[in-house]
Amino acid sequence: MRIAVIGGGPAGLYFAALAKQLDPSREITVWERNAPDDTFGFGVVFSDETLDGIAGADPAVFSAMESEFARWSDIDIHYRDSVQTSGGHGFAAISRKRLLQILQRRCTELGVDLRFCTQAPPADELAREYDLVIAADGVNSATRAKHADVFGPSLDVRDCRYMWLATDRVLEAFTFVVAETEHGPVQVHAYPFSSDRSTFIVEMTERTWWAAGFDAFAAKGYAPGESDEESVARCAELLGDHLGGHRLLTNNSKWVRFTTVRNRTWRHGNIVLLGDAAHTAHFSIGSGTKLAMEDALALAAGLQAEPHDLDAALERYERERRPVVESTQRAAQASLEWFETIEYAVGQEPEQFAFNLLTRSRRVTHDNLRVRDPEYAAGLERWFGGEHAAPPLFQPYRLGRLELRNRVVAAPVATYSATSEGVVGDAELVHLGGAAFGGAGLVLAGMTAVSPTGRVTPACPGLWDDAQIPGWQQITDLVHTHSGAAIGVQLSHSGRKGSTEVPLRGALGTPLAEEGWRTVAPSPDAWGDHPAPHALEEPELEVIAEEFAAAARRADAAGFDVLELQAGHGFLLSSFLSPLTNHRTDACGGDLTGRLRFPLRVLDRVRSAWPAHKPLIVRISAADWTEGGTTIEDSVAVAAALHSHGADAIDVSTGEVVPWERPAYGRTYQTPFAARIRAEAGVPVIAVGGYSTYDDANSTILAGRSDLVALGRAQLHDPAWTLHAAAALGYRGPAAYWPRALRPGSTPPPAGGRERPALALRPAPAPDIHHRWRPTREERTA
Repeated sequence: MRIAVIGGGPAGLYFAALAKQLDPSREITVWERNAPDDTFGFGVVFSDETLDGIAGADPAVFSAMESEFARWSDIDIHYRDSVQTSGGHGFAAISRKRLLQILQRRCTELGVDLRFCTQAPPADELAREYDLVIAADGVNSATRAKHADVFGPSLDVRDCRYMWLATDRVLEAFTFVVAETEHGPVQVHAYPFSSDRSTFIVEMTERTWWAAGFDAFAAKGYAPGESDEESVARCAELLGDHLGGHRLLTNNSKWVRFTTVRNRTWRHGNIVLLGDAAHTAHFSIGSGTKLAMEDALALAAGLQAEPHDLDAALERYERERRPVVESTQRAAQASLEWFETIEYAVGQEPEQFAFNLLTRSRRVTHDNLRVRDPEYAAGLERWFGGEHAAPPLFQPYRLGRLELRNRVVAAPVATYSATSEGVVGDAELVHLGGAAFGGAGLVLAGMTAVSPTGRVTPACPGLWDDAQIPGWQQITDLVHTHSGAAIGVQLSHSGRKGSTEVPLRGALGTPLAEEGWRTVAPSPDAWGDHPAPHALEEPELEVIAEEFAAAARRADAAGFDVLELQAGHGFLLSSFLSPLTNHRTDACGGDLTGRLRFPLRVLDRVRSAWPAHKPLIVRISAADWTEGGTTIEDSVAVAAALHSHGADAIDVSTGEVVPWERPAYGRTYQTPFAARIRAEAGVPVIAVGGYSTYDDANSTILAGRSDLVALGRAQLHDPAWTLHAAAALGYRGPAAYWPRALRPGSTPPPAGGRERPALALRPAPAPDIHHRWRPTREERTA
């Protein structure tokens, strides 16, 4: 087999070495335009998992790398004259130049043809002469660009500017520095990689970069290989306290923006992309070299598994590798966006800021920090809870004047079980009672209409008639008497999404035929193929505002503790807020001030009708997930306005405003919107969406991204989710209330016994002679 490799970086060299080692008959040629001793960047980082793979694939390469590793297990976060240290993180780093030398030597030993200072022929020419062409030609891949119609690249150039530097200060841990300068926050990602050097990446937002005057230096232009020495001197000045008198070192160091590379496919005939040519992930969660070498290993394994079918081998490589890469990219995207918006986290206390930074990608969580460093996690919980020794989820919270026993909210969901007169019955009682008995601090009844024509379906409950009060009162009495939870109701008007059949599996139902009613909206734009709604006129707006107020008075009479206004998900109030659904030209349309006018009128009426001592929440869609829709900046302004008009908290959801939305679904995917609103608008928030584990909920609360966490599907799956979380965490305090009748179940029932394993003598583990010594936390503190 004849294999051509374009690019002599770690990806190309490591693949060539592995492929030649596995089958010495392979003829492998590597083209590299630079000299063998040229390199850009400084140290590269590897996780223990990646190193295990390298050790198993090629012990010779691993042994050579291991002899020069700088290892550490701590992460230090320098912020506001304090250092927060979290342990238990296994990493190793090596000089990029030494790594290349190791791989070059290994390739030479195995008989790989290395051609340095030589431009590779185009991939399509090589493809006619070679059986397989590996395009490992980097983030600016010429191969990918030439065949863009096949690979389908997406290049996402991000906002922050960063510069890759080093320092002759040898750091003791992976180090984050966040310096609050007069121009804005400046962050550093740094780590040791040799006995006398540490990588030192300086990063800042575009706003800080311009405010600090770096644009004047960058505008001068630089020759290839030349560094921006003026910017480096300015960085040294801004970060002098963290350099301790040591120098900043350069290597083709200039300001760049990170580009996230994605491709529709990595294969084109017998050409395949490898490493940065195929994908990139932000450096804040690890090195691109790590991903590239994992790619090389996976591709070599694919060729070995399918030795006689190249198409099958390449398909296998991409099928097995792509999910891993995409998972890494999702984590990297969350981390990248956290640093892009770091000014909204700056201002937190050092303990919370450090935890927020550590958990930014959602790969590190409260629970695994408890495993990695129990002392650090326990100290965080003591800091957060004060006199309440409990996990964050089980800390009390004051919502307005109401004390909630814990931070769990059973989100408002529709059961579609009411009578045609909007009266609730046993199904709603069982649902809400189950959530309350299951331990949630606040239980919300969902989608309760303020008028018959404000329903989504004929099976939706309402509070437009006094006859509906007793059914609700039976539920609130049950919750108050037996559970200790607070209970609230979500008041809603369906707008253009009304008059539908009861939906199947949660999707919006089809329009009603004979029994349907005329829907209304700010503008006569239909939802999908539904009938166009009637555009509301001013007298009709006044009637609807009073319907909301009257429903609020009935909610109070029914015994509810909390009221939530539904101003999200494309229902009536939401459709006034979004520029995609409000095209009015009167005072209730136009700019954001106009689009807010009617929702604020409704809120004012409801706040006047609803008792002052009872909390009022408003749910919003913080993003429409499509071009031209609501932005996070809009939602910050909306939340601030709602708060100033009496909302005690904002329930931050997203989407469902237009049918053509494209949400970025994932774990806790809406939480960054809640965090931004909480930080910038200064309003309490409820995070919702993509929560299933108590670990994610604990992490969100402890990081200060939200005050409360609402559970929808997880609560439906397990009505006792909160109590089961308490049991898993070993918490038995008052915030996890077991109703008297259920207390015998507060500990798991006895399980069947297991045979004891036979005792066996095991040799003591060999000492890790390559582990670079570093002082303990206590020694460093002293």
